[in-house]
Amino acid sequence: MTRISFYILKGDQEHDRQVFACRLIEKAYTQGNQIYIHADNAEQARQFDQLLWSFRADSFVPHRLMHDADQTTPDDCPILIGHDTTPPRLMNLLINLSPEQPLFFSQFERVAELINDDDAIKAQGRERYRFYQQRGYDLESHKL
Repeated sequence: MTRISFYILKGDQEHDRQVFACRLIEKAYTQGNQIYIHADNAEQARQFDQLLWSFRADSFVPHRLMHDADQTTPDDCPILIGHDTTPPRLMNLLINLSPEQPLFFSQFERVAELINDDDAIKAQGRERYRFYQQRGYDLESHKL
């Protein structure tokens, strides 16, 4: 069964939330995970794509936007970023940056939900927590 991890972050800046996501992705990538980042919309996906290339000067996290990945073989990139489509293959970790849980979340071994002090993000996170809890998923919270 999918394991759901909620990361509770200090501060209410979206940029800080996305930088934490980059660090989490980098760590998961170095451990050999296949990662799908689910953005809320195309603009957030593009911004996150740029941030993954630049969040740390000495970091290399190979990734593609889904519309780019559709033009190549799906197995050639360990990290994909999308917003309105399911991943083209089974992957280990879903990083959810969207206010709602994607319908395909249960195909992943792990889901990471990133919550900060922004009131809207906290309220949406509570809804997702209840959704997962009511369905019997294994939930864990990490206050950072």
